[in-house]
Amino acid sequence: MIKKQSRNEARLIRHLRIRNRIKGTSSIPRLNVFRSNMHIYAQIINDETNETLVSASSHDKELKLEKGSNAKAAQQVGELIAKRALAKNIVNVVFDRGGYLYHGRVKTLADAARTAGLKF
Repeated sequence: MIKKQSRNEARLIRHLRIRNRIKGTSSIPRLNVFRSNMHIYAQIINDETNETLVSASSHDKELKLEKGSNAKAAQQVGELIAKRALAKNIVNVVFDRGGYLYHGRVKTLADAARTAGLKF
């Protein structure tokens, strides 16, 4: 019998394919997105030094969100990550969707980060 891969296993394989092409450097770090059922997280990472430069999530107390798993929360997290990145003089990033489809909450976060000033 053929065993079907779980959705998360397929996502991890897609993420590895993406990560083989995308590397964050000190001049252009990587904006990584992780989406769970309850929250959404974003990090800006320098892969040369394996260091997280900036992070934001729907857990952050300054956002004061009731629900962290909807498009409104993703938009606010995108704006917050862009604001924190611009405060550290990070303007250009490369977007890593984490193996997720570029749709829904992931797309909303990316669009909000772009409108707030990040370039990718």
